[in-house]
Amino acid sequence: MPFSSRRSSYLIVWLLATVACTPKDVPPPAPVLPVPAPSQLAWHRMEMNAFVHFSINTFTDKEWGFGAESPDLFQPTAFDAKQWVAAFKETGFKGVILTCKHHDGFCLWPSAHTQHSVKQSPWMNGEGDVVRALATACRGAGLEFGIYVSPWDRNHADYGTPAYVNYYRDQLRELFQTYGPIFEMWFDGANGGDGFYGGAHEKRKIDGASYYDWPATLDLVRSFNPNVIFFSDAGPGARWVGNEKGIAGETNWNTITPDTLYAGKAGIEQLLNTGSEGGTHWIPAETDVSIRPGWFYHDREDSLVKTPEQLFNIYLTSVGRGSTLLLNIPPDSRGLIHENDVAALRGFRVLLNERFAHDLAREATIRANHYRGNAVEFSPGLLIDGNPDTYWATDDEVISASVELQWPREQIIRYVQLQEAIALGQRVRSWKAEIFKNNKWVQVATATTVGYKRILDVGDQTTARLRITITDARASLALAELSVF
Repeated sequence: MPFSSRRSSYLIVWLLATVACTPKDVPPPAPVLPVPAPSQLAWHRMEMNAFVHFSINTFTDKEWGFGAESPDLFQPTAFDAKQWVAAFKETGFKGVILTCKHHDGFCLWPSAHTQHSVKQSPWMNGEGDVVRALATACRGAGLEFGIYVSPWDRNHADYGTPAYVNYYRDQLRELFQTYGPIFEMWFDGANGGDGFYGGAHEKRKIDGASYYDWPATLDLVRSFNPNVIFFSDAGPGARWVGNEKGIAGETNWNTITPDTLYAGKAGIEQLLNTGSEGGTHWIPAETDVSIRPGWFYHDREDSLVKTPEQLFNIYLTSVGRGSTLLLNIPPDSRGLIHENDVAALRGFRVLLNERFAHDLAREATIRANHYRGNAVEFSPGLLIDGNPDTYWATDDEVISASVELQWPREQIIRYVQLQEAIALGQRVRSWKAEIFKNNKWVQVATATTVGYKRILDVGDQTTARLRITITDARASLALAELSVF
């Protein structure tokens, strides 16, 4: 009998024996509510998206425009959205979010509802459309497309009145119906203050909790795309991480209670950074940070682009803490991603490939001190099968358990990566990593939450055995993947 046939026969015998010995009808763990919507679960798995700040500010050398800037200033000389997308895709980004309208009110598409847009620009004789060009380039490359549309508008004469809210909704309708599908709609907490306001040159204040009537506005958008992710300080699809440094909380719950939160509310940064155990809604953190000191391009910052190593460290403190990374890469006044930024992105990709390409866990044997009902469908081998939809689970009353990886010979390990089966909710409160060294177990790292993904840098450790222990959890364990690099 050929070897391959003999191996197949042995496999069949093993499977029959396993089925015969497996307890029947072992139910999966009950979900720990709240759980992510399918669109949120897909969003988690994107891991990294690009942010693009490009507008009139690119040509005025400002971060926030006042609203009185002439559209004549918008004149990119070599605009190429495909060049942007190529750089993003090469680095591994899965989506792109464009500042279609920043606080100055200038629109990067020829909106039918205002004259303050690219249609009044000399660029392409008023026929240009940045939104369409980028949306088309994204779809051509297989990337998702999202929009930032500032609720604050320092140009519009009606800002602060009910008429402006209708204008804002008309713009959202225009964008979603013309440039969709749109995977994420992004807006921040900057609302009200001094501005041009159609020539009024004054300060206008609004009640951030009620002025925009967000429930009605979001219902309108959902009528165009029911699966859209809404980002704001308080979600409801994703929340701000509480800072712009690229740092998610070491404790990072995907749950939060949003009843008292709204975009722009003061004093909520720490809560947004950590989330809250037992929060009523699944509103995960999105970590937004810029590759440069500013959000828009400034040539004086060409030498201040974050290095590949800095970007890698941001990856560890964002994706590696269960968040999604939104990295801003602003095009220059040519309408291109600057060469320094492209070089940094490529170097970042090299580091990701070098440090996370070879998963040592796939070469190890694995065992656990417990698994749910002794059923093969919840066994520890599912932690190293490369499938995020399978998981190791424990019986309902077991909220602390260990798994051990063992290799035939010693390995040098640096990063330990753990993922929960978050479709069933977030459970883990604390865990630790240990190596077997000098005939005893030695702790090399501890952590709190896991969530979608947690990466621990344990330093260079040499060992043939690694043990992961969940020390506390909200309910029985459900862990999807364990990787070691």
